[in-house]
Amino acid sequence: MKITHIGGPTALISLGGLTILTDPAFDEPQEYVLPNGRVMTKLIGPALPAAELGPVDVVLLSHDEHKDNLDDAGRALLPSVPVVLSTPGAATRIPGARGLENWESVDLARPDGGVITVTGVPALHGPDGAEAVLGVVTGFVLTAEDLPTVYVSGDNASVDLVKQIADRFAPIDVAVLFAGAARTTLMDNAPLTLTSQAAAEAAHLLNPATIVPVHTEGWSHFSEGPDRLATTFEQAGLSDRLRLLTHGVATEVA
Repeated sequence: MKITHIGGPTALISLGGLTILTDPAFDEPQEYVLPNGRVMTKLIGPALPAAELGPVDVVLLSHDEHKDNLDDAGRALLPSVPVVLSTPGAATRIPGARGLENWESVDLARPDGGVITVTGVPALHGPDGAEAVLGVVTGFVLTAEDLPTVYVSGDNASVDLVKQIADRFAPIDVAVLFAGAARTTLMDNAPLTLTSQAAAEAAHLLNPATIVPVHTEGWSHFSEGPDRLATTFEQAGLSDRLRLLTHGVATEVA
């Protein structure tokens, strides 16, 4: 299994002969003025433009309602992708997308005749009650008999939900955790994604998974970057399980 971190939540995963893209965000740095008048600021552009990806087999989209998870260039890419998996709500807004309820699974055909099973798993984009303000999000678990089991958290801030997922799918080999402790005054600055400390707690629950953090930088609303994450994992004795990726470089993780 290889992962190329493109930036923010966007990563290209090569697994079982399939090319899988998480939360496509390919716009250049800019400010987005939202319908409610709030502004989201993107600080860093993608390490690879969408045009250089090559064919993408599957998009795993944690949610479609926020520009840092699906921006204009990412949305333009979706019609060229055969399989787009997301929330049930996103499936009503994105032509051709399939929505997965929590714990619902779909099989993806592999070039070698096998399958990868993708299961939608619960995620909470902030504290209790966040869904009413920020919408429904989903994570994903990818399984196959002969491949690493991979957990993609999506924009999840709940360690309790990570425990449910870890208990159901153990052992998980690779966990792609959306961290960075995103914050907004809409939710009284409560973390909307995993803090570094929460990511370390999640890592303990996901033992022995290799932890690959994404979505820790590149936007003004993220409050804890890769350095903070690395320090927290070192203090927790987890440095050997943390893989901080260089943007744009395909890295073997399992």
